[in-house]
Amino acid sequence: MAEYKLLLPSMGEGVMEATIISWLVAEGDVVKEDDSVVEIATDKVDSDVPTPVSGKIVKILKQKDEIAKVGEVIAILDIDGEGEAVAEQPQEPKSIHQVADEIPQPSAEEIKSLELPLEQSGAVALSGELYLSPLVKSIAKEEKISESELQSISGSGLEGRITKEDILAFVANRGKHQTVTQSVSAAADNKVSPAPVATPVVVAEGDEVIQMDRVRKIIADAMVNSKRISPHVTSFIESDVTNVVRWRAKQKDIFEKREGEKLTFMPIFVKAVVKAIQDFPMINVSVDGDKIIKKKNINIGMATALPDGNLIVPVIKNADQLSLSGLAKAINDLAYRARNKKLRPEDTQGATYTISNVGSFGNLMGTPIIPQPQVAILAIGAIVKKPAVLETKDGDVIAIRQLMFMSHSYDHRVVDGSLGGMFLKHVHDYLQNWDMNTEI
Repeated sequence: MAEYKLLLPSMGEGVMEATIISWLVAEGDVVKEDDSVVEIATDKVDSDVPTPVSGKIVKILKQKDEIAKVGEVIAILDIDGEGEAVAEQPQEPKSIHQVADEIPQPSAEEIKSLELPLEQSGAVALSGELYLSPLVKSIAKEEKISESELQSISGSGLEGRITKEDILAFVANRGKHQTVTQSVSAAADNKVSPAPVATPVVVAEGDEVIQMDRVRKIIADAMVNSKRISPHVTSFIESDVTNVVRWRAKQKDIFEKREGEKLTFMPIFVKAVVKAIQDFPMINVSVDGDKIIKKKNINIGMATALPDGNLIVPVIKNADQLSLSGLAKAINDLAYRARNKKLRPEDTQGATYTISNVGSFGNLMGTPIIPQPQVAILAIGAIVKKPAVLETKDGDVIAIRQLMFMSHSYDHRVVDGSLGGMFLKHVHDYLQNWDMNTEI
């Protein structure tokens, strides 16, 4: 028998760790190649990890609720084979951060013996004999941590100096233990914004207290963060989508019989959005400090409600390269896997623009929050029959039409009203003037 180390696999760009939700096997169980053995959660999506080999689970190294890093051993299997060699999964190239974390840290005595004078070491002195390394200073500057706040941090480094771990821990817990007086004082110094003070909640007799689950907490943090980062502006438009409704009614049975797939309205909406992005590519951007990153690919996020009431946004990659038929299949596949917890981490990454179909809940319109680091999001309202004025060659007439509101929220740092409004108008035009002879 040979020993096989089961590693936490790479889960896509930017995902460096995952939380163990539950093991689907126990020590002593025999598993086959591609069997799912453990359920994990990242800040993007929950998923299962299969074993690449058949064998017997000898040792589980990461327990429920523990965090494992990509490439870390989470279990050991006995597999059939000869010799004493240890079999391992191929590892992804390590990032600079992983390599840095693996470098052995010198002891305090070694640091003392090699310590340079302050002006040669690159450390930065503030008033009150507070010394910061360039890395810590950089973090403090980026997080807008005032000198008074730095003075309050108890350093764990040599001679009480603040380490990277100290300042990151402070950032993670910042504001939790600040008093109102400290917040106001910091604001008066124009060094940090006052931390918001939550209004105390009174729990009355009979009230039920429900703890947020992990996904809800991630969503809450992301939404608050987006509002903090992006100044939101929202534009609205009402579109006559009668042609779209008639075209789909004519095509849906044909499409389902031919492809075995449902034809929803979403592929049509995505097609119109993609065309508008091609007209106005500066909607398909992200902001990095004072730089604008213009995205080459058009990847459309699709906000999807889950059975447990939470929300996830799977991504249609390279949507501009897909036909209507291809979009329908991709959308149906992602929606099905989202609702059945079958999404892979990479399925929720890389979106450059997002659509939220609030009309699926019967809502006429909404003002969605921009998913960072995107700069815009479109909300599609319910399609409703209404009397509308039509212009004809014989004059204006009133007719029953299929009308729908759309709302476009965009980041006013880089998207002005003219760009945001013209983009929305182009989506409107593509839908309102839908060609009844469009093939799928």
